[in-house]
Amino acid sequence: MVRRSIQCLPILLAVFLLTVSVIIISHEFKDHNPLDILHYLAALTTTRKIGVIALTSFGYFIMTGYDFLGFHYISERLKPSKIILTAFISYAIGNTVGFAVLSGTAIRYRFYGIWGISKVKIAQLMIFININFWLRLLGVSGVVFLIYPLSLPDVLNLPFKSAYFIGFIFLVLVSIYLIISYLRKRPFQIGSQLINFPSTNVSLTSIFLASMDWGVASGVLYLLLPLSGIISFPGFFGIYILGLTAGLLSTVPGGLGVFETVILFSLPNTIPQANILGGLIAYRAIYYFLPLLVAMVLLIFKEIQQQRT
Repeated sequence: MVRRSIQCLPILLAVFLLTVSVIIISHEFKDHNPLDILHYLAALTTTRKIGVIALTSFGYFIMTGYDFLGFHYISERLKPSKIILTAFISYAIGNTVGFAVLSGTAIRYRFYGIWGISKVKIAQLMIFININFWLRLLGVSGVVFLIYPLSLPDVLNLPFKSAYFIGFIFLVLVSIYLIISYLRKRPFQIGSQLINFPSTNVSLTSIFLASMDWGVASGVLYLLLPLSGIISFPGFFGIYILGLTAGLLSTVPGGLGVFETVILFSLPNTIPQANILGGLIAYRAIYYFLPLLVAMVLLIFKEIQQQRT
């Protein structure tokens, strides 16, 4: 009974934090006319709705590439469909509820362990994924902020006004990491684990995957916002990365509230705020909550299937 309860913890955590997220969103938008927001959402064309769902599916498929890179790093093989299933559930839950390290680790230990991957190898995989998460964030954000040195919203209360300085610092950190990974041939120790630095090619591939991942995600939001003829997609991508970075660094579950605030304050004032909020709501629903619901169904199905075997 206790073992089964522990196995259900990831599901209970997802449900609890999903409820909290809905409450936070309701509070955040209470000062705006719900009818204006609903009118904007209702006016979205079928073509756009199909487009964002297709892009969302593609985006989550790209995310599974991080786990494939991880398996290459730990020199293990597993059926691709099993990696895709586990990675999708991990990212769909982790992206939405936050605490990606906690939820993603529990899910990967559960599924990869059932399919014969040792705990030591899963631990190495998780170290790789979590270290590379920060490498991806710093790498992509650093390049974007140098190319598009956006003005930072005053609401962030930072000591500098441009993202250029942040981009410079980020790329310095990434360069130091890549130099160390290239020069250091001996493994280093974390607890009882001996960890080798990923090769430079693996690290650069991870950053490239992240640029595709977040490029697709920003494309989803771009289609949901009334930005045509007002701001180009490359220009919006910089704003999106700024909001994403702020949300991830805030440690708020899913960056909820922080991400939306940066987007709201960074877009031109000529765009009706109700339309922006409508697009942000649709983005949360399609890119976060819809995959979360699918992942929870898959997780429950796999748990029931496992109990029967």
